[in-house]
Amino acid sequence: MGLRIQNNIEALNAHKNLGISSSNMSKSLEKLSSGFRINRAADDAAGMSVSQQMRADITSYKVAGRNVSEANAMLQVAEGAMDQIGNMLTRLKELATQAASANAGGNLTKINAEGNKLLSEIDRIAQSTEYAGTKLTNGSFGVGLSAAGTTWDAAEGLQTATGMQTDTYYRISAATTATTNSLTVAATLGGVLYSETIYGQSNPAAGTTRDVKFATLGLTLTLNSSYTATNANLGATLQGDDNTAASFQVGAKNSANDRIDITMGNITTAAGTGLSLAADQLLTAGNAQTYIATIDSAISTLNTRRGDVGSSQNRLGYASATLATTIENTSAAESVIRDADMAAEMTTLSKNQILMQAGTAMLAQANQAPQQLLSLFR
Repeated sequence: MGLRIQNNIEALNAHKNLGISSSNMSKSLEKLSSGFRINRAADDAAGMSVSQQMRADITSYKVAGRNVSEANAMLQVAEGAMDQIGNMLTRLKELATQAASANAGGNLTKINAEGNKLLSEIDRIAQSTEYAGTKLTNGSFGVGLSAAGTTWDAAEGLQTATGMQTDTYYRISAATTATTNSLTVAATLGGVLYSETIYGQSNPAAGTTRDVKFATLGLTLTLNSSYTATNANLGATLQGDDNTAASFQVGAKNSANDRIDITMGNITTAAGTGLSLAADQLLTAGNAQTYIATIDSAISTLNTRRGDVGSSQNRLGYASATLATTIENTSAAESVIRDADMAAEMTTLSKNQILMQAGTAMLAQANQAPQQLLSLFR
């Protein structure tokens, strides 16, 4: 063979292979230290894309699981209120049965007074039961603003209205006062005027909103920066939507199948949408006899509402179990794609270490070969 010193091809070849072995060993060390087979897109572009989407879904599933837990807790709050109202309806029927009998005599006034107190407490519980600031049992849960009944829109300053009773009309008036830098909003419901004034809010910055809360009504109006004194829509009419379902996200996608709609219903004594229980119905035996059937109807309505809550809780329970299984299986699938097989990587590391040692030795041998030419000069 030819002997040359300008280019040591054997050394170049050994150096090339040594570089390959060094790179492979670095990758093995990276995988073993991180626990991942894919640390960057270059490791496996397709696998990285698939596993990254799975990771996003897993994170979303975990949040959906928390949504389910919180929704179940919310329903439990409502169910507790319904349980107590059910107890009061049982007592109310007991009083009506007593008042319907001739032996009640002069006790009817006292019986009627207790009945009225029970009705007041039913309304108080129904109006005050809430979760995270949301009223649950007064008929406003999940009720939005009906487009059909709106004469005040976002362009005029009304962003949203929440906490409205279903199919209920609210008469709204609003005005800003420059001298006091205040905003006054008044709402009329059932002939009663409710007014709220907030200060330092007459001219908000563009893109900002502010809430006007009517605690007694459970109504919150969110006004945007389009609302000014010049375009105040005085005498606006707002109507609560008849859609009384609130949606809870229990999946990772934007689809109806990834949401559960929950209805709560109205368990106040109000006529129509509520339990339809009027006061002062136990003053005479005749009225009390009729009232027994009314109470039975109210109990039936409450049982329907409570049944809806219970069935929703059961549904959420199944959704929670499904989410737990989905998280487990999706995590396993993501692990197959992205996680490193530690045993296999240790084997690869050992191989690369041996190749590194052998490559280093062979490079040394190749570097020694040109020195044999010195014997020709002797």
